[in-house]
Amino acid sequence: MNPERTQLLAPVRQFDIQLSATPRGARLARLLAVEQLRTWGLEAASEATAHVVAELAANAVTHGRVPGRDFRLALRATEAALRIEVTDTRGDRLPYAGSGHGLVLVQALADRWGVTSGPVPRKTVWAEIGTASRAAARR
Repeated sequence: MNPERTQLLAPVRQFDIQLSATPRGARLARLLAVEQLRTWGLEAASEATAHVVAELAANAVTHGRVPGRDFRLALRATEAALRIEVTDTRGDRLPYAGSGHGLVLVQALADRWGVTSGPVPRKTVWAEIGTASRAAARR
């Protein structure tokens, strides 16, 4: 093996779950996210993550709900950042900054956030929180 071509890749931890589009499902999303971060050793990001997941899941249940269809929570963690994704089946209803108090909170807690459309009929609202900067801030 050529040492000049060797690359070390940072591990990406992933968590995905499909939940019922109900208030109970939204609450479970928040609880599962916090527990997953604890398992990964990312407690420093858990408070902000809990609020962001709660808001995005509540929005999916309230504004993105289609009877009989679930929503999906996905977490992706690297050394530098945590990406939170909530996917629902109302791709025709896109959120925007200032469209509600919840997204103002998401904007304040996340380093960045946005919406990805598709595949039809879905949309994914995502937020990224820097894990390295939060860990350094707690020291």
